[in-house]
Amino acid sequence: MSPRVSIIVPCYNEEHTVGLLLNALRQQEFPLEELEVIIADGLSTDGTRNVIGRYKTTYPELSVILIDNPEQTIPAALNRAIDRAQGDYILRLDAHSVPRPNYVSMCLDILERTDAANVGGAWEIRASQNHWLSRSIAAAAAHPLGAGDARYRYSGAAGEVDTVPFGAFQKKWIERIGGFNESLLTNEDYEFNYRLRRAGGKIWFDPSIRSIYFARPDIASLGRQYLRYGYWKAAMLVNNPQSLRWRQALPALFVSGLLGLLILGTLLPGARLVLAIYWLLYMLITVGFALREAIRKREPGLLLGFPLALWTMHLAWGLAFIWGIVSRLFRRVRGRI
Repeated sequence: MSPRVSIIVPCYNEEHTVGLLLNALRQQEFPLEELEVIIADGLSTDGTRNVIGRYKTTYPELSVILIDNPEQTIPAALNRAIDRAQGDYILRLDAHSVPRPNYVSMCLDILERTDAANVGGAWEIRASQNHWLSRSIAAAAAHPLGAGDARYRYSGAAGEVDTVPFGAFQKKWIERIGGFNESLLTNEDYEFNYRLRRAGGKIWFDPSIRSIYFARPDIASLGRQYLRYGYWKAAMLVNNPQSLRWRQALPALFVSGLLGLLILGTLLPGARLVLAIYWLLYMLITVGFALREAIRKREPGLLLGFPLALWTMHLAWGLAFIWGIVSRLFRRVRGRI
């Protein structure tokens, strides 16, 4: 029987979580004979490929196809997997995600009921490690101060949205709008959904579609993640400025204000006072929410880790976004000279 659903997974050095993903897919409340899993691996250097190989041997009832992704980028991995996919439906997951047992069946049911082009659900964001800082990062990533109005990070009512994580769609949409944009090393899913919407498709969020997502384990990796997010969001917006949403502008506006006041502070003494008040208000807000979360979750480590994670996310995203916009506009101007 040909597979009805193809699950595509970009992967690189995920030996600690890819087995959890495969276990969750094998336990889906969906006929395994109608399911195939295509993992596009960016030539992992850890034990990822061995984990996948052992799983294929131990559980042959789940069709797992491992292909190479020498470009080592997420959009290239997705496109390679889509080219190999035989299913009429494409479901995108990550190698550090764990879908609920009804994930596949819920995606197909909601696609049919809503007539949406792409559907997705809520993340249950969890810590990658049993450590106070890792738990703080997960809490910040799931909080509106860290997620903005991205419903999938903190759940919410079902309805039409601008983007969803992962996503489930019919393969025919690829033939209509093309695959993922390989010039965007991050933010490829948002850009894909933007093209779907421009083509008349509807993007639908439903919190009954649920998966576990493991947040970054430490501040360094969190900072690198949000630097990528901000820089490649700018890359998309230079070409599609009308796709900007308020949540994406706030970190850049905050950092722009901070940088502007720092510069003015070297010239105007009054600007230093404004800068001090500006930063103090920000600290009070973030630390205040940290105190609230620490009490609610009875987790003292959140008092330090929660605001530290927020500061990292906001500053990294904002700085990278500004740099991405300025550098691209400069290249455009220089190219016209």
